[in-house]
Amino acid sequence: MLYELRVYHMHPGRLPAIHKRFSEVTLDLFRKHNIHVCDFFEDAEGAETIYYVCAFQDRAARDAAFTSFRDDPDWQAAFAASHEDGGPIVDRVESFFMQRVPYIRPDWK
Repeated sequence: MLYELRVYHMHPGRLPAIHKRFSEVTLDLFRKHNIHVCDFFEDAEGAETIYYVCAFQDRAARDAAFTSFRDDPDWQAAFAASHEDGGPIVDRVESFFMQRVPYIRPDWK
C-alpha cells in the first residue's frame, strides 16, 4: 500500500473556500475516481493549511486516479467556479509518498 500526504497552503483568507470546495465537490469526485482519503486535517496553530492522507494500491494506481480526477469536466468546472469569488484558493501543494513501517498498525476509524 502506498500513502500520500498532501499539504495545501492557501492564499490568505482562502481557507473557508477550500473547505467548501472539498466538502461540496472534491470529496465526491475523489470517491468517483478511486482516491481513498484516510484522514483530513487543518493546521492546529492557525496557518491556512490543510493536510490529508490518501491510500493507493501503488504509484501507478495513484497516478491513474489523479489523472482521471483532473480530466473530469465536473472537477474542471468546480475548480474554475471556485476561483470566481476571491481568486485562486491554493498557493502551493506539497506531496509526500509514504509506506507504513512494519512495527505499527494503527486502527483507522
